[in-house]
Amino acid sequence: MPYRRCEHPERPAAAVGPLRHTRTVRVLVVEDERRLASAVRRGLTAEGFVVDVAHDGVDGLHLAREGGYDAVVLDLMLPGLSGYQVCERLRAERNWVPVLILSAKDGEYDQADGLDLGADDYMTKPFSYVVLAARLRALLRRGARPRPAVLAAGDLRLDPAARTVRRGEAGVELTAREFALLEYLMRRAGQVVSKAELLEHVWDPDAVADLNVVEVYAGYVRRKIDTPFGRNALQTVRGAGYRLAADGG
Repeated sequence: MPYRRCEHPERPAAAVGPLRHTRTVRVLVVEDERRLASAVRRGLTAEGFVVDVAHDGVDGLHLAREGGYDAVVLDLMLPGLSGYQVCERLRAERNWVPVLILSAKDGEYDQADGLDLGADDYMTKPFSYVVLAARLRALLRRGARPRPAVLAAGDLRLDPAARTVRRGEAGVELTAREFALLEYLMRRAGQVVSKAELLEHVWDPDAVADLNVVEVYAGYVRRKIDTPFGRNALQTVRGAGYRLAADGG
C-alpha cells in the first residue's frame, strides 16, 4: 500500500512545523508492520516527538498502561490483542491517554466502533505524516480528559457502541433521534445545553430550523428515562435549555 512520505528537503525547521513544547512529549506507536512503524517513528521524531514502538497489542497495552505516554498511535489489526481491545481495556481501567487510531480499515462502521470504544481520533492509511503530527498536537492541546466508553449519570447508563440505555436493571428503548439527544446531554451532564446547540448537533439545522422539535423530543426522552422511574434527570432550565442531572435525577 503506498504511503505518502512527507519529506521537506532544504526547508528550515520552523517551516516544517515541529512540535513546540517546554518538555519532552512522548508518543507510543503500536503497529505490527515493522517498516511502517519505523517510518512513523522517523516522521514523528522529525516533528519533535519522542517515539517508542510496540509491534503487537499485548506489548502495546502494557506500555500504554505503564509508560506515561502523552498519546498513543494505535493500529487496529494487531497480533495478540486488536487495537479495539487495547483501547477498550485502557478506557475500562479509566486510563484516558489520548488515542489516535491509524488503520487501513476505512469503513464508516470501523471508524464509529473505534471512536465509540474511546479513541479520540481516527486516521486511515495511506496518510500524511504532517497531518498525523498535526492531529497529535490537537489531541495534546485537549489533554487527557475522561472519555468513558459507557456514559453514566447515577443509575442511568448509555452505551454508544451497543446502542443501549439502562435505568438501573431496566432497559430503556429509544428511537435513533432520542438516543442521539440523550447521548449528547449525557456527555455534557450537569451543564445547561441550549436548544440551538442541541438542534445543531443532533439534527441537521439546514433541514430542521424549528427549535420546538427539540422540546418535543426532550419530552419523549423524559417520558422514557424519568417518568416510569419517578426521576427528574432531564431538567428544563427556563430561557436557557436543558440539563441532564449528573446524579441521574
